[in-house]
Amino acid sequence: MQPPDGRIQMGHGGGGRLMRELITELVVPKLGHQKNVLHDAALLYTPGPQLAFSTDSYVVRPLFFPGGDIGRLAVYGSVNDLAMAGARPLALSLSLIIEEGLEVDCLARVIDSVGEACRGIGVEVITGDTKVVERGKGDGLFINSTAIGVVEHPLNISPSAIRPGDAVIVSGDLGRHGLAVLSARAELGLRSPIESDLGCLLEPVMELLAAGVELHCLRDLTRGGLASASDEIARSGQCTLQLEQQRIPVHPSVNAACEVLGLDPLAMANEGRMLVICPAEQEDLALTVLQRYQPEAARVGTVGQRWADGSSLDARYPVSLISELGVNCPMVLAEGEQIPRIC
Repeated sequence: MQPPDGRIQMGHGGGGRLMRELITELVVPKLGHQKNVLHDAALLYTPGPQLAFSTDSYVVRPLFFPGGDIGRLAVYGSVNDLAMAGARPLALSLSLIIEEGLEVDCLARVIDSVGEACRGIGVEVITGDTKVVERGKGDGLFINSTAIGVVEHPLNISPSAIRPGDAVIVSGDLGRHGLAVLSARAELGLRSPIESDLGCLLEPVMELLAAGVELHCLRDLTRGGLASASDEIARSGQCTLQLEQQRIPVHPSVNAACEVLGLDPLAMANEGRMLVICPAEQEDLALTVLQRYQPEAARVGTVGQRWADGSSLDARYPVSLISELGVNCPMVLAEGEQIPRIC
């Protein structure tokens, strides 16, 4: 984990191997409490209703991109983290770190977007903070949002609940957010009609629960995309995952842009897509629900064997990818981030 010069690199925040090692080898051992650290939302065990708690920081350039902006990103991102535990949001906090020189009209647009997103979900920002940093120190605007919600079901939705034979499903096509943000950067000269998939995952999750789907694990596919999320789940759940490349939905425009830029669409950031793991016998029910929101939702793989059952398993690569030619190869997690920061 230690970089050659002993300093943090941009790749430590990119959702790849460096970020995983930073968290598991430095942060978690020093904080001591390991039960919830690597899940999107932590569960709070209180005498009353079970609560879920999540916090995240949002940094994106530009602040406005096709299909969204940093304000909506902060709201949906935090609510989506709660949804990955099957929790319904109760309230949000919002902290703004503003760079000196940011146009007031720009900030007003962001706050308007935050308000619109909150009203659409039915949640309120009830507390927050504002700081201003010197010009050149803040990339315009950084936002931290924290969300608290209530868990109203008895399921243990976490990597520890996955079982061999479970269906691995993605809720829609992948890579849109990463491409949308890249295309908004004039210096790259990239043009694409694709908009970000930025959206709220709360409603489909609540509908899956209402339909009686026994959700074993949920994970939103943000930094590091499907590649990072599947690796994290396999390691935490101590099971292999087997993905089939030809089943993974990726828009042709995303594929084409990734080929030109030398990027992996499976490692591209998403902000409105999730991985759903449930019993194989409930695959059709889950897809019926998810395809009402995104017709591209599809089963993309299967939970394989438990690590303890495979003495020859290489734990460095717990996820395998079956290519379109039928070749089964280990999925190698990128060391850092593929491209400049996009979420």
